[in-house]
Amino acid sequence: MAHCPFDFFTDGKKHNICLVGGGGKTTVMYELAAAWAACGRKVLALTSTHILQPADGSFAADAVAVHNLWQQRRYAVIGTPEFATGKLTAPPQDLYEALMLQADVILCEADGSRHQPCKVPAEHEPVFLPDCDMVLAVAGMDALGNSLQQACQRPQLAAELLGCSAEKIIDAQMLAALLLSEQGARKNVGKRTFYIVLNKCDLLPVAQQEKILRLLVRAGIDERRIWLRERGE
Repeated sequence: MAHCPFDFFTDGKKHNICLVGGGGKTTVMYELAAAWAACGRKVLALTSTHILQPADGSFAADAVAVHNLWQQRRYAVIGTPEFATGKLTAPPQDLYEALMLQADVILCEADGSRHQPCKVPAEHEPVFLPDCDMVLAVAGMDALGNSLQQACQRPQLAAELLGCSAEKIIDAQMLAALLLSEQGARKNVGKRTFYIVLNKCDLLPVAQQEKILRLLVRAGIDERRIWLRERGE
């Protein structure tokens, strides 16, 4: 079960949360969904792009299946199956609209990263849900020590944003810049509440974790809105 330090996890309010970035968005989304569902909340998970279909039976083909899962204190994943890839795309609009008012929490993966730990969004990304009130930006700490070319989706866009070569090795300052930029993880966030998930922090010494945390806090991100997440939480 996820250990989520964010205040919204226990506030009891309805939330519509979109996840962006790289480094394990789907894993984070499903873990949060499972933890909320275990607390008795009706959780709906989906994508506005593509996600892997869950292997735990959480996919619901229709509203009846969604309600059955909710009755079992489980989260429900809705979407349109792509049988060639085994992935899900956005659900039928009428199904989403029928369920969105009934759900306590909605989680949506709003862009893809092709398994890279960090990314810069393309012109058409991210694809936020209209009622999204929060954005969780995810970055994998395994990006550090690798080049933009190796570890960033759309490395050329990242290089242009950072003013460097795509062969530049990613350090804490560069990763923080990608997370903080309105051309990066904060693209189109607007007035939505913005949170950061630094994933796979167990790969880093504590001193390096503290360094990137300080960079983000100095840039104005409230420390309470940053999750230093380890694998297996």
